Amino acid sequence: MKIFAKRILALGICTALMGASVQAATYEVIDKGAVDTHKYTFAQQENIHGEMVISGTQAYSFAVQYQYLVESDFNAIVNNAAVLNDQVFGVNDIEDEEALRAGNPTENDVFWVLYYLQRIPAANQFLYQQYGDIAALINLNGVTEEVTIFDEMFEGTNEFTRSTVDNINGITDKGWIYGSGTAPYLPVVITADQNTEDTSDDVSTNYWVREFSRRAFFSPDRGQTIIPLIAPESTYGGISEISDLSESGIAIGFASTVISEQVTDFITESCTDADQLENIPLIVCIDVTLRNNGLTLDNLFQTEAFKWTINDSGVVESSEQLGYLITPHVDDERGLVSVAQAVNDAGTVVGYSQGWFDNDVTEPDVNEFKLTYAVMFKDGEVYDLNTDHETFFNSRVNDINNLGIATGYVQTTVSGITTNMFYYIDTNDVNNLEMIMPDTFFTGSSTTAKAINNKGFIVGQGEVETHVVTGGNPRRTHGFLYDTNTDTFTDLNAFLTCESDYTIIDAKSINDNNEISASALVKTNAKDFFGRDVLDSNGDPVQEEVVRAVKLQPIEGGELNDCSEVEEKLERQGASFGVFMPLVLLVVGFRRKLFK
Repeated sequence: MKIFAKRILALGICTALMGASVQAATYEVIDKGAVDTHKYTFAQQENIHGEMVISGTQAYSFAVQYQYLVESDFNAIVNNAAVLNDQVFGVNDIEDEEALRAGNPTENDVFWVLYYLQRIPAANQFLYQQYGDIAALINLNGVTEEVTIFDEMFEGTNEFTRSTVDNINGITDKGWIYGSGTAPYLPVVITADQNTEDTSDDVSTNYWVREFSRRAFFSPDRGQTIIPLIAPESTYGGISEISDLSESGIAIGFASTVISEQVTDFITESCTDADQLENIPLIVCIDVTLRNNGLTLDNLFQTEAFKWTINDSGVVESSEQLGYLITPHVDDERGLVSVAQAVNDAGTVVGYSQGWFDNDVTEPDVNEFKLTYAVMFKDGEVYDLNTDHETFFNSRVNDINNLGIATGYVQTTVSGITTNMFYYIDTNDVNNLEMIMPDTFFTGSSTTAKAINNKGFIVGQGEVETHVVTGGNPRRTHGFLYDTNTDTFTDLNAFLTCESDYTIIDAKSINDNNEISASALVKTNAKDFFGRDVLDSNGDPVQEEVVRAVKLQPIEGGELNDCSEVEEKLERQGASFGVFMPLVLLVVGFRRKLFK
């Protein structure tokens, strides 16, 4: 918590930063995530010119397509409201059932429609409108607006489907943005002919389908033009994403390169009958078949770390597959995964790849045990940065600076619990690769480094509470700043004024001005599902805590404050923090994750 860091670490912070780039500065919070379209916003990255890209979630005024709901759906919605309204804060039983069934519900009743749609069993999701709800936003000249990646408007309307998941991963100093987006789910009606001579008994079924599940994009003009990057293996849409883009036009990420032979066998057996495909879309058949075999659409492909070279005109001049850490047994049918996460100006690429758990494997078995390890892709080789697989496992590299210092996290066991430990590593000498793991908030604090700048400052997120984690009681997290020059680890909240309305819960990036893109909790007026203020019985706005994208800007000559007088106030404000952690992990952690 804020008071802990200020009391214990103040002396070390002042001493360390006095001779470094921050110059003993405190930080000013600049709110960049207040928008009319979304309740929660999360900072991703800001360039040197103060332009920030942001992720938004929980959109207001979701455009439900009521014409695709049938009587049984409305019955279930009404029943949910009757049974559950006492268990959900701020909503009531159905207010106007007739208006609901007519497709013109009250704000209260819209909640129950969305509640229903978001809980459709996976096996039936293709029969219902989809709710994607992760949007790409950009803050330019102090104004935050949404960027449409691949979403489309419903035919005959001016309403977007909002069924897409748009990962906006960064923005260059030239104003190029990049990431990945999903295709929108659109309705397709298929009529099954029951009797060729009589159409009266034909059955029409509405399916919601999309063209692809994840596709890389970049925009050379701050989102005005979206340019997709289609994977080499694009059957059934393929998968691709840009994780980072250098100022010189080197884009890195991952792309699908091979269709899994095992999955192909399932599809061939189940989804090639012409008569069957007259009654069901191919992608729906594939999805159902995979689910029946314990797989998902992501299992269709083997993905590989990728590099694209893009010229100043936005033309992709070349592409390169970066390879894998291991070579499996010739009969090993399991797919491989490698992902490029970051690239520096020298062209050194870091990321992660699957590797053998046993360091000494030279001739792997067919089902040799493998985990995921931090790697470097350099000069056509893939180097394992996580050299001790017995103690440290499931590691990632999240960033690398121009000096070749990379940072990320590695998992290990602390007191019997699997824990993330942040590290940094000098990648310049491939024969002497050593992860340095600084002390953090406390022993056993699960801590992840997200970014490093060229001055050696690292930012990220770590746990600040020590209680045993349970499903409904996660540990709170704070953003941190670590100085590799002085080995100084600091809670970012220690840099704020004692009266700050913000609690920094995550730090995603830091530029060479030491300006930090972060996410914070702040109290604001509560909004309903149409984005309108919620009022209490006296007509006054109700307050609630939300997650907001912010910029932390150094204040030259600032001083750390003694906040002992507001300790009790801070403890009270922090009490509700934990309930936001599932949302934070979902949205902030969505970027650059791909599991098999």
